Amino acid sequence: MQPGAGKRVAFYAPMKPPHHPVPSGDREIARNLMELLTASGAAVQLVSDLRIYDKTGDAALQSSLRNQAEAEAERLIRCMPDADLWVSYHNYYKAPDLIGPAVARARGIPYVQIESTRAKKRLTGRWAGFAIAAHAAADAAAVIFYFTEQDHFALNRDRCGAQAVAHLPPFLPLDQLPEASSLDGPMLTAGMMRQGDKLASYQIISEMLSHLPGDWRLDIAGDGPARSEVEALMAPYGHKVRFLGLLSREELAAAYGNASLFLWPGVNEAFGMVYLEAQAHGLPIAAQDRPGVRDVLLPAGYPAPDQGAEALAGFTTGLLAKPELRVEAGKDARDLISSRHLAPAAARQFWATVLPLMETRV
Repeated sequence: MQPGAGKRVAFYAPMKPPHHPVPSGDREIARNLMELLTASGAAVQLVSDLRIYDKTGDAALQSSLRNQAEAEAERLIRCMPDADLWVSYHNYYKAPDLIGPAVARARGIPYVQIESTRAKKRLTGRWAGFAIAAHAAADAAAVIFYFTEQDHFALNRDRCGAQAVAHLPPFLPLDQLPEASSLDGPMLTAGMMRQGDKLASYQIISEMLSHLPGDWRLDIAGDGPARSEVEALMAPYGHKVRFLGLLSREELAAAYGNASLFLWPGVNEAFGMVYLEAQAHGLPIAAQDRPGVRDVLLPAGYPAPDQGAEALAGFTTGLLAKPELRVEAGKDARDLISSRHLAPAAARQFWATVLPLMETRV
């Protein structure tokens, strides 16, 4: 029998609903979580698409969102179909879960979170009210699942009462590995093109390419409001860099299958779904040794960020120069994904943790 068979799950993602039109890692993970729970036998309902997100620390916006959340919670308490469990994905100071704790408490069902961040330094300043709300929501959770060790430390330090803090390794919504890459095509980069951390990764790539010897090629998958800036960064390399645009899942899988390695520095990535996808196809990774990122990568001598773009170029050159090294690293990467980062392992971990909560409901 499937571990979630017959269970009814209310699902909510305050930062970005799974059907949001703008692609992102957050949206992808929310979709993957719903798919994971459904595939393990549960009836999953997205109970609200109210987005609670304040990018800039705007007090008026926060007040408006609180009012909307209060009305939404009241509606759900009255009208939400029966559920056995409430699951909220990604609660943090810019996007606190202002709905789940109240509804779960009123309905008498366990409340759990997946990926929640406790940031004490945000308890003052522009996001103070939202940060306090995010901490309160975290306190209300019977279980908080974390993806990376970076989040684990603060969640464990600040855990509330008998709350469980459990590891849920980042996963792909697959039961088995895709076909392995040929490892003989261009390097591949995949990332949204927007200001901030994503553009910072592209800036590192641009500088790194200037130190890369030989007849290399790079394909870039992705699009976004900073595309013109990314194109300008890559302009010195002419035809060596090709822009693929925004790809569907199937098109991106084909790109992975034709690449020699996957290149992405990973500036401030929580962990990065693209690393899982690339390694599932057997691609060796050229990245920097960063918190979160290192949790999902095959162990290797990735250069530290403070070593700069030249060190990343040296690491990448070593992979490009030795096909046998790419083959070996790719095989080990596929073994890593198969053993730890596919849906069946994630489903077992999730249900083993939450079923006891549901069995002890009064």
